[in-house]
Amino acid sequence: MPLLTFRAGQYLFRAGDRADVGYLIEDGAVELRTRRPGREGGSPKEIVLLRLSRGELVGDMAAVEGRAHSLDALAATDEVCVLAIDGQQIRERIAAADPTLRTLLEGQIKRNRRMLALLRGDAADAQGALDRPSGEGPGSGKFRLENHLREALAERRLEVRYQPIMAIGSGQIVGYEALVRWNDPEHGPVDPEQFIHLAEETSLIVPVGEYVFDAAFAALDALRGPAQPFVAVNVSARQLASPGLIERVVARREALHLPAGCIKVEITESQTLDPQQVAQAIAHCHAHAIGVSLDDFGTRYAHLAHLHQFAFDSIKIDQGFVHALQVSDKARHIVRAIVDMARAIGAQVVAEGVETPAQLEFLGQAGCQFAQGFLIGKAQPLETIVPAR
Repeated sequence: MPLLTFRAGQYLFRAGDRADVGYLIEDGAVELRTRRPGREGGSPKEIVLLRLSRGELVGDMAAVEGRAHSLDALAATDEVCVLAIDGQQIRERIAAADPTLRTLLEGQIKRNRRMLALLRGDAADAQGALDRPSGEGPGSGKFRLENHLREALAERRLEVRYQPIMAIGSGQIVGYEALVRWNDPEHGPVDPEQFIHLAEETSLIVPVGEYVFDAAFAALDALRGPAQPFVAVNVSARQLASPGLIERVVARREALHLPAGCIKVEITESQTLDPQQVAQAIAHCHAHAIGVSLDDFGTRYAHLAHLHQFAFDSIKIDQGFVHALQVSDKARHIVRAIVDMARAIGAQVVAEGVETPAQLEFLGQAGCQFAQGFLIGKAQPLETIVPAR
């Protein structure tokens, strides 16, 4: 939309006007005003509530609600230039935002409506703002779930299970992937993708990661022996940005006098992977004999550029390709291509989601070195694994 210009004293809108648009102030200043009834029947008193300037929005809250304006907006300088923003455009942006942010915004709008009504001396409208139901949106649920996750961390109620990884050539279990699980008292078993995504949106992913590393090293200590298995732990981009992550991992290993190579990290694909940060983290891992895998290769954000940029020790083929092996020629060609690429850059290949002997046979013939999935073994608590060794 073109810029609109208002002279000093002109109204951008008046209280009661329909709110079809909000305005972004490009130049000048705008005052937001309201009228309060005078005492004992006197004349109403005009109150300046706020003075806004370049870069600030005016009228946007009413546009969000699709309600009439509750304030007057007056040009307070010689010339005010604003960019009109369609209310539907604003609502679409909010609808696409994180549900938690939407909940915060809706609560703030409701409080603003009530405060303005009180300033105008309209007690009925103020009570109406309180009584108007806002509903329980997904943002409220996320706040509640986040609080429960914090409690579960503090009370050590997260469970770490271990899914075996088999060397296809020998049929021997050579390692395990540590998988965190959460059974919440209110929600029951929470989908791992849901709460890990929630943790990644907040600072919780760092303590969750530390929790899993603690459990992984306890498992390695319990599983120690002549044929020491490794344990692989998933690490997100946000964890990689946490200072001292690799140093803490190395310190745990050395404190337990565990052999080099017993702990591996799996970097989960992410849109936010910082190339320089990842390269430095991988180099740091290699300096301390910590293997690094690229998880879920071929899906979402894990792509060929990652193979070109980073020195991964192994690549994990996403289970979606493995599940399609028996029904799709394309899937078989893709898996062969991944194995060939990995071999060319000196990386090993782990296939996830192996569920049938036919899948395992194909993977072995294609040159894939390792497999995990229900055919090899489900993720189990440590106490179930230890007696079986």
